[in-house]
Amino acid sequence: MDRKVTLAHGDGGELAHKLIQQIFVSAFGNQSESRFDATFLSLSSGKIAVTTDSFVVNPLFFPGGDIGKIAVSGTINDLSVAGAVPYCLTVGFIIEEGFPLADLRKVVKSLAVEAEKAGVQVVAGDTKVVEKGGADGLYINTTGIGLQREDSTIDPSRIAPGDAVLISGPIGDHGIAILAARGELGLMTDLESDCAPLNHMIDAVILGGVDVKMMRDPTRGGVATTLVELAEDFDAIIELEEEKLPIQDQVRGASDLLGFDPLYLANEGKVLFIVSESDRQKTLELLHQFPEGRDAAVIGRVTGKGVGQLLLETPLGSKRRLHRLSGMMLPRIC
Repeated sequence: MDRKVTLAHGDGGELAHKLIQQIFVSAFGNQSESRFDATFLSLSSGKIAVTTDSFVVNPLFFPGGDIGKIAVSGTINDLSVAGAVPYCLTVGFIIEEGFPLADLRKVVKSLAVEAEKAGVQVVAGDTKVVEKGGADGLYINTTGIGLQREDSTIDPSRIAPGDAVLISGPIGDHGIAILAARGELGLMTDLESDCAPLNHMIDAVILGGVDVKMMRDPTRGGVATTLVELAEDFDAIIELEEEKLPIQDQVRGASDLLGFDPLYLANEGKVLFIVSESDRQKTLELLHQFPEGRDAAVIGRVTGKGVGQLLLETPLGSKRRLHRLSGMMLPRIC
């Protein structure tokens, strides 16, 4: 096989066949299904959840992951925080002419490994090749399908004053890791992205009997934007305590240096929970059993209902209102 992707790899002929068989089918399996234009799935009765996402992260390889890993993580987590059990994925690749096949193989392998960790299969896919300059190396689109939980209690309309707001770990790691990997500002750090599929951890919380009222993954726009949207959509007043926000020293230092607010930095392996106050400690204990949740913390509470807003209590006791991210902080972080 050639060492780089050529336009002929996208023309549906012999090279396209070899590309699919030697890179994609060898990684994802489903040898018999690959002979057809559609896959038949046997689903349990009830509702299914469907989500789709595209990934254009720059660079393609970064500390803690790559575009393949983040493609799985982002899609799996979107299904999981909605209360669904991830079932399968489809994956589409937009490949630029001249892209090294060795790098493509690494990305596909990474994607396959993460899908296996999450316990889902890649059941269908597509490849397209565009001319040199028509894409920045490689873009990935995924669609995820999940099954609705029969006993799910997730219902944001039940959010009430006194509920606890938790996050599964430190914020801003992914945003700073990507920025450092680009090497544009001379930022030196050994910080790794937090991207990871979190469905098993979320399963443990739900199956552990926690009264989860809402979950969200604070990706683009960060924790602040995610909670502002949640507060406004469901008429909740949420107050965060600045001193309780888990932020690694490297993230805090880089943010101070560059003028960023960690609350608006992207995360790709964190979950925000709103749970009943009585379940706060149980939630923490369940999260702490997982590597991705060992630094989970309670960061705030729901203080009222009405005009939705997010407030931040400073160490001095004053409060200020937080709004959605305005403008562009870090493009192409996922």
